[in-house]
Order: sequence, then structure tokens, then C-alpha cells
Amino acid sequence: MQNLISTQPYRFVPPRPNVFWWRLTVWLMLRQLRKSDGVTSWEIRGAERLRASLDAGAGVMLASNHSRPCDPTMFGVLSKEIGRPFRAMASWHLFMQGRVQRFLLQRVGAFSVYREGMDRESLKCAIRVLAETQSPLVIFPEGIVTRNNDRLLDLMDGVSFIARSAAKQRASAAKPSKVVVHPVFIRYFFEGDLAETLTPVLEKIEARLSWQPQSQLALGERIRKIGHTLLAVKEGEYLSAAQPGTLHERLPRLLERVLEPLEREWNTGRGAQDTMSRVKRLRSAILPDMIRGGLSEAEVARRWRQFTDLYFAQQMYCYSADYLDGTPAPERLLETVERYEEDLTDKTTAHPPLHSVISIGEAIVATPTRERGAENDPLADEVRRQLGILLDETKTCRRVPRPADEKL
Repeated sequence: MQNLISTQPYRFVPPRPNVFWWRLTVWLMLRQLRKSDGVTSWEIRGAERLRASLDAGAGVMLASNHSRPCDPTMFGVLSKEIGRPFRAMASWHLFMQGRVQRFLLQRVGAFSVYREGMDRESLKCAIRVLAETQSPLVIFPEGIVTRNNDRLLDLMDGVSFIARSAAKQRASAAKPSKVVVHPVFIRYFFEGDLAETLTPVLEKIEARLSWQPQSQLALGERIRKIGHTLLAVKEGEYLSAAQPGTLHERLPRLLERVLEPLEREWNTGRGAQDTMSRVKRLRSAILPDMIRGGLSEAEVARRWRQFTDLYFAQQMYCYSADYLDGTPAPERLLETVERYEEDLTDKTTAHPPLHSVISIGEAIVATPTRERGAENDPLADEVRRQLGILLDETKTCRRVPRPADEKL
């Protein structure tokens, strides 16, 4: 399990933007794209839409998908292109991973958000950034790194509330201006030899399973075979044996086996909530006593095991049963193997060369109030609709040469 939970008392970490540190840090981030993330080229589409909103003096929110860990770095690329710093909500655990990282995150405009509870200070900061039109505010409403390059998962609450609250403040200002949301879709295209790149990773995973290299199989079939085996192993852990049925049947069954007993114990209920909302509510119920202290060593260990279960549920949520159906795109095969690697080792290596496309959607004006009687939130629905359009538009966005080295 990756270190995503801290038992230290939460304290809001504000942004401390500094132009010098922003320029230096963005330069360092871009240098790291090739070395750590395998991104060797990129292009930006729709930048004129963002510039128009900024030139009009609007408060701007950028609501983006989050398929890879380097997505925040890609916003460094965008901020350099636009010529101004951004602000960004970032999970609190990122600020707890060393003083240097905390210092740099604050100087480039990031501020903390507490995922295990209501964080009023973070919400106030986000609303203030938009209301005062300081800088574009970056939010990843999927909430986690999904490793779904061409599929959008459920969006968590927050985008509409923040945008509307800021719009309400702007409406009463001396010089009223709009608050807008620009959906952003970041897509990655693999441009190398897929078999050459993935074979060493697959051989390591197969060795971990005590297999001989399955080189007699086609690449897609080899990846599927590993996936079915890993699923059967987890079914053996939680359900005592590998289960019958299709992936569409087995994945939800295993997910329920992980979450339902915890929801009964912690009385969080399920309702009609999506998986990530269920996981968040459970984390919020389990963690407070650990922060306060006084639990026995055995109870602390038991709760950490429960956090491991929740992390597994979160990872399983990102696997789509039909992601490798038919003739999957190279990126789907790459992402699936990266998920295997990450789930087994908590880390993954870079697999260059990747070409990134940052696509910016039309401005969606946030109204101060929500339409009464509407079954769904119109603003949230429009954000998701536009993200879906950008997803479809970028499917054919193959490389337009723009080497990273040229930008440095």
C-alpha cells in the first residue's frame, strides 16, 4: 500500500506563491518529465480558450482527468505556455513527504486538501482563489490516479460547490466578473515498441508468480492471463477460492466482499454512492481514533489492515472489465501492465516515449445559485459532458512533433 494515509493531526498547508520559485520549479518539473515519467513530447490544444477567460478577468477553474501521476507536471507545461502560475488542490500526504517537497509545492501555488474529512480551510482557499481571480485553480475531480487514459471514471463532488460559491462572491464585488470552469483532458500516446518495452516487466511479474516466461503467447493474451491469475489470487484471499463467471461478474463481487463488511462494522452505509465515496467515508470513520491515540497495538495493526483493504478496493475500482476487449490500443495494454506493476510493488518505472496532449474545453459559466428542482447538478453534468467530448476528440491526436528538449 502506498503511503497515502497519515496519522498526524491535520493542519491546512496554504499556498505561498513565489514567481522565482515557480519558474525554477516548473523548469525542474519539465526536466523530470523525460527522466521520471517518460514524456518526451507534448502539445496543447485550446489554449486560446483559457487565454480568453483570463483576459476577460474571470475566475478560472481547470477541472481535469487524472490518468497518470505526472498530470500535475503537465499543468506545469500549461502554466509555462500561458505565462502565469496556477493554484492547485493537492492531497495532504504529498506535503508530508519531506521539507523540500513541501516548500516547493507551496511556492508553485499548491495547497493541501484533507481527503479523510471535511476541510473547510481548503475550500475557503479554493473559493478565494477563484473569487479574487488570482490564478487558474487546478482540480482533479476523479480524486485518484486512475491509469485510464481513454476512459473517465466517476467525478467526486466539489467542483460545482467551489465554483458557485466563488461566483456568489464575485457577483457582490465592486467590479463583478464571471467564474468559469474549463474542462481539461490530458491524454498520452505511446510511441515506442510495445513488446520490447513491456516484455521485461511481464517477465518479472511472471517470475514473481513462479511461472516460466509466457513468451509463446501474444502480448495481449499474455497480459490478460496475468490479470486473471492476479484476480484469482485476491479472490482466494477474500473469498477462499477463485470464483466462476465473467470479469463483469467477478470484479463487483470481490469489491463488495472487501467493502461491505467494513461498512457494516463502521456503520457508514452504502446508499447509491460510487466506490470512491464509499472508500472516503470508511477512511474518515477509521482514522480519527488513530490520530487521537490510545488504541492498543493490536487495534492499530487491525486498522492498518483495513486501510490496506480500502487501498485494494480503490485500485480494483480502476480496473474496467472490458478494458482489454477486442483489439485494445497500445496505451490500454501499457496502462494495464503499469497497474499490475504498481499493485505488486507500489511503484512503476517510466516507459518512454510518451506523447502528451493537453486539450482545454470551452468555458462553462458558474452561476451563483443552482437551478431549483433539477434532478442533477447542471454544472457538474456539463463538466462531465465536455470531458467526454474532449476524450473522444483526442482519440485520434497522434503525435505533432514538439520535443521536450526544445522547450527547455
